[in-house]
Amino acid sequence: MRRVGIRDVAARAGVSISTVSNALNRPHLVSAALADRVRDAADQLGYVPLQAARQLRAGRSGLLGMTVINIANPYFAELVAGAEDAASAAGLRVLVGNSSDDAAKERDHLELFERVQVEGALVSPFADTGPWLERLRRRGIPVVMVDAVDDAGELASVSFDDVAGGRLATEHLLEIGRRRLAFVGAREEVRQVRERLQGARDAVGQVTDASLEPIWTRSSTSEKGLAFGEEIAARDPADRPDGLVVSNDHLAIGLLHGLISKGVRVPEDIAVVGYDDIEFAAIATVPLTSIRQPARDMGRTAAELLQALIAGDADDIERHVVYQPELIVRASTVAG
Repeated sequence: MRRVGIRDVAARAGVSISTVSNALNRPHLVSAALADRVRDAADQLGYVPLQAARQLRAGRSGLLGMTVINIANPYFAELVAGAEDAASAAGLRVLVGNSSDDAAKERDHLELFERVQVEGALVSPFADTGPWLERLRRRGIPVVMVDAVDDAGELASVSFDDVAGGRLATEHLLEIGRRRLAFVGAREEVRQVRERLQGARDAVGQVTDASLEPIWTRSSTSEKGLAFGEEIAARDPADRPDGLVVSNDHLAIGLLHGLISKGVRVPEDIAVVGYDDIEFAAIATVPLTSIRQPARDMGRTAAELLQALIAGDADDIERHVVYQPELIVRASTVAG
């Protein structure tokens, strides 16, 4: 049989060849309705892009797909590094999609994984990825959730107990006598951040004279943390929190600089706990107390689990691995 080509897809969808190319490779350049029309035509015809066809003639693509929320955050870079460690040991490569806190980009990456027919996908989701993960599964592509869980319990996962992490960070502040607490979080819609806040609320709820103020940002950069540190410092001292739980170390390090630049003493006036324990936490202006996540181990475990699913050898292994938090105490909460 003649191989289905891009001209066939264009004819079926009633569009030009260039439109098909854009819809499949650069979907942001066409309308969502037009992109769906082209994809439907490609699905109906069984169209496989040339690059993928060449790979598949050898029997396998040799690729794992992986999406992360923001690779500029060293935590996600470590997740990827761990996955690459395990993939490389098995002779596989990892195709990484950085969502940059953008649901549309995340969807585009998952669609790319489908088109090139990766052998399996590692997904650290920013938004609701359910429909796109189901498309991968229908194509026979196994999926492992990373730093997340599937609410239905159908997908394998390697996750972190973020409720316990938020609780542990907050209990530490309460134990050193702080009572006016605030949770500084980036992106309330991100499950991990919501769960960290839930853990903080659980801890505060056990202490009658403690309070917790949520403070939300729209990004997790150190620059945004700097701005929020300066805003908190500008408050009347009686209205400032005396302890901060920050949803990631990037924000926390910027926030430290903002507070100190405006004359607020850390930890004497405000104690700060970050999250992730990235490399820079220990060498911040004031070394940062943080909740440690073993990101590299998590990425490696997820890739090993995915390889077991691909090989059909996952019956006797744990399909839902949950890592527990560790508090690393430094000078941002306990002065030396």
